[in-house]
Amino acid sequence: MINYPKEFLDLLNSVTAKRPRTVIQHILESGFITSEELKNKYGYNHPPRAARDVREYGIPLVTYRVAGTDGRSIAAYKFGNPADIKNNLSKAAGRTVLSKALKQALIEKYGSKCFVYLETMDESALQVDHRIPYEIGGEHDEKDIDYYMLLSPSANRAKSWTCEHCENWVKKDTGFCLCCFWAHPENYEHVAGKYERIISLVFTGNEIEDYYKLIKLSGERKAQEVIKKIIHEHLK
Repeated sequence: MINYPKEFLDLLNSVTAKRPRTVIQHILESGFITSEELKNKYGYNHPPRAARDVREYGIPLVTYRVAGTDGRSIAAYKFGNPADIKNNLSKAAGRTVLSKALKQALIEKYGSKCFVYLETMDESALQVDHRIPYEIGGEHDEKDIDYYMLLSPSANRAKSWTCEHCENWVKKDTGFCLCCFWAHPENYEHVAGKYERIISLVFTGNEIEDYYKLIKLSGERKAQEVIKKIIHEHLK
């Protein structure tokens, strides 16, 4: 393992979010991580996003090319110059330092629940995310907590994938994002540009038996169709 400066190691160790932490730990152990490893070993199908997660904490990463297992050229990532953190921390470090205070403020205001799925969960499992993706809306003062939201890991992954495949990822219209379900699920006009509405159903306790009956009746892939049909018939 390379002997990195203490300041750099402290920054690496301050990262607790799962995806960037996975990248950091792998690089610390192996010296680099490839896009192939990110996909096949860790299940991250969008390696540049995983690398960007690390960079957003002010940690310099270098992208270069190596040969994959099939001989083709693939991307690999390793740490850049540790001294560069002094240039990056002006934006990213404050976000890292304040993240615990921001998370607690959101929990105190909204409760320990996912904004998208509305399920109550352990505080340690919840993740803080920008309502408007950082790549579109930029940074905000973390004291303005309404610019942020609490998400379960699965909701955060779903939001990341949807945003990155949305037409606005290129256009970068903040107004478009403000009206989207993934930014404001409590009050929205569209879902990534589509005229849709979403209801998240969570089955708990005795309701789980109803869930299994529904799956047995319809098949997992058609459960939504059956639920919508029941609602439609009920509302006639």
